[in-house]
Amino acid sequence: MLSHELFGIMSTELGSEILDFAHQSDKKLYRAVLDSVASVKRVRPVFIERQSRAERNPFLLSALKRSDLGVIGDNLIRHWLLEKHGGMLSDFLNALSIPNKAGVVDNLPSTVSDVPLRSAVDTLFAKYPPEPVKVYLHAFNQFNQAEWANLGKLLTEDPRLAA
Repeated sequence: MLSHELFGIMSTELGSEILDFAHQSDKKLYRAVLDSVASVKRVRPVFIERQSRAERNPFLLSALKRSDLGVIGDNLIRHWLLEKHGGMLSDFLNALSIPNKAGVVDNLPSTVSDVPLRSAVDTLFAKYPPEPVKVYLHAFNQFNQAEWANLGKLLTEDPRLAA
């Protein structure tokens, strides 16, 4: 799934968590989100800034569901995953015996076997909340150039991961 599709299926609570995390941890990224949304919504950024957080987050999330905001959505999800959920990323890669540094990999293998993949997914669901796991695995399959066929199949067939 592309980032705009991920924002389309995630709960408002998780979307707000991602936005709030960017607001707290990366002001430049959050500013880029505000400016990008303001541009596509044809409003001034100050219009968005003056809204309360309770109004602003749903407004931003509705815009992030648009395909033309895919790049900023990608960056937002990547930042949230790498900075907040590095442990989950590492656990997944470690379960697949893929060397990584805090969830970051230099070279992904072109394929992985089914049994270790299913085991790694089960490990994530046992250890972490289901919605972030779902977002991570869909993002992993899309953002990384690996696009493992068996992961793609699992994303559509496993009811825990289906959109």
